[in-house]
Amino acid sequence: MSTSILEIVELPDGDFALRRADDETTPLVRISFSQEARDMMEDRDLSVAKAMMTAGIEAVGNIADAIDWDDEDAEAEVAKPATPRTLH
Repeated sequence: MSTSILEIVELPDGDFALRRADDETTPLVRISFSQEARDMMEDRDLSVAKAMMTAGIEAVGNIADAIDWDDEDAEAEVAKPATPRTLH
C-alpha cells in the first residue's frame, strides 16, 4: 500500500478541501460553510475545517478494517440516487 501526503487547502471560492499533495485536481473531501456559519465561527473556519477533516481521517482509520467492501455493495451504493439524508 502506498502512502500519500494529504494537505488541507482553501479553494478560490472559500471552501476548504483535503487533497493529495501531489494531485491538485479533485479533492478527497470538500467543506463548504454558509455565511451564517462563518459569521458564528468568527474567522476560525479554517480551524473548524481542520478539526472536521482530522476527525474524519481518524474515523476512517478506526473503521477501515471493520468494513467488508463487497463488489455488489459498492455497485449498489453507486446506483443509489443522491438524495439528502439526515444522519443524526
